[in-house]
Amino acid sequence: MTVEHLNELLLVCSLVLLIAVAAVRLSSRSGLPSLLIYLGIGIAIGQDGLGGVVFDNAELTQLLGYAALVVILAEGGLGTKWKEIKPALPRAALLSTVGVAVSVGVTAAGAHYLAGLGWRQALLIGAVVSSTDAAAVFSVLRNVPLPARLTGVLEAESGFNDAPVVILVVAFSTAGPVEHWYALLGEIALELTIGAAIGVAVGWLGSYGMRHVALPASGLYPIAVMAIAVSAYAAGALAHGSGFLAVYLAAVVLGNAKLPHAPATRGFAEGLGWIGQIGMFVLLGLLVTPHNLLDDIVPALVIGMILTIVARPLSVFASLLPYPMPWQEKTLLSWAGLRGAVPIVLATIPMVTDIPGSERVFNIVFVLVVVYTLIQGPTLPWLARRLRLGDGAEPADLGIESAPLERLRGHLLSTSIGPVSRMHGVEVGELRMPAGAAVTLVVRDGSSFVPSPTTVLRHGDELLVVATDPVRDAAERRLQAVSQGGKLAGWLGSGGHGGPRPEESRERRGRRRQAG
Repeated sequence: MTVEHLNELLLVCSLVLLIAVAAVRLSSRSGLPSLLIYLGIGIAIGQDGLGGVVFDNAELTQLLGYAALVVILAEGGLGTKWKEIKPALPRAALLSTVGVAVSVGVTAAGAHYLAGLGWRQALLIGAVVSSTDAAAVFSVLRNVPLPARLTGVLEAESGFNDAPVVILVVAFSTAGPVEHWYALLGEIALELTIGAAIGVAVGWLGSYGMRHVALPASGLYPIAVMAIAVSAYAAGALAHGSGFLAVYLAAVVLGNAKLPHAPATRGFAEGLGWIGQIGMFVLLGLLVTPHNLLDDIVPALVIGMILTIVARPLSVFASLLPYPMPWQEKTLLSWAGLRGAVPIVLATIPMVTDIPGSERVFNIVFVLVVVYTLIQGPTLPWLARRLRLGDGAEPADLGIESAPLERLRGHLLSTSIGPVSRMHGVEVGELRMPAGAAVTLVVRDGSSFVPSPTTVLRHGDELLVVATDPVRDAAERRLQAVSQGGKLAGWLGSGGHGGPRPEESRERRGRRRQAG
């Protein structure tokens, strides 16, 4: 490649990114999933489109797809709230194991008996499409206000189920018959255990180091966090464990560890996640040959109907039998099994290993994902409303930016009061910050001022809080508690460090009388 070729490549890539960014705005207004637009961009510049680019390297697509999935899982893990997924872990684990097994069996049987595919092809398709897509789930959940218990299940499932599915697809893609199914189950259990252990260990060690090492520039924190998460994937994969599970769990630990510059880190990871999604979908669009899809449209529709209406609901209801849940929640979990780039990337594995009929498997999976994503994604908010799930906005966790002041042994905490925060109308003195922490600056409507104890906070205010090192966590907890529970958070048991001391109340009443 010459410099001239590099210049042309950079121009094309930047134009594709700009078009994709504009497509996000279009998809948010129309309800059309953005992944379909990205696939459309790839098809448009492919050999059957306007660009005429011929691309058929399935192995390169698989490698780049894996890299993109690592980044997407890391971004999803960093944004996952531990308190939401902790109660959902047993349900998500069952959906990712028992649910996957039920989905693979039912879908494969339907593909064999109703679509006329051979058993190997049917099992490959059943395994490939049984994985919910992390990118699709994370992006949809940002726009659908579901109860935390359902959001936790869906997020954890999408982060967990890639691991067993990859193992199944690789096993079904090997030459010769698949023998000793019990050994395959043992291999899945072993790889999941190794991946989970490495992910938690790397995440804990990384978070400990990030909290105790002061980096010279704030921009280095997001880079270091992403490097730690990716190293968890590499370590897990090299140890013959599940790298995908390792990177997700490491990112969850890092995202819930109160690291310095956490909001900036999440923003950086989100940007990388968008690049990964755009690049992966465009590349998959390039790989597909549209005129070869015509013969596989009907089988794809049949298999997709079996997966959506039969296999996914059966997997959900069978997996969650030990846990009593309303049928409305199980119904929504059944419909929210969104597919995206993950099944298409996994469909390249049999193509790389030259399994007979692998191109047809890829075409069927591609059509299935496109059609049923177009159906499920836009209708999920409507179904949530019909089932009376997720109505009304709830106060979200307060985003708090933390910058360490090493020489002063303190921290600068900055936060904004959102539109549903119950901190609105609370006086600064009523925040009842712990001793050693104080609100030092308020920015309102573009103007900044030093607040008094009787300053009333409003929606849209930005606060700067100075806290000494020993009380930093307590100050964050107090801000979170007031944002969710209002000025009476401590009295109502909503968090914080408790109600005010009597002398504090007398002092505050005295200040109010003086101010009045």
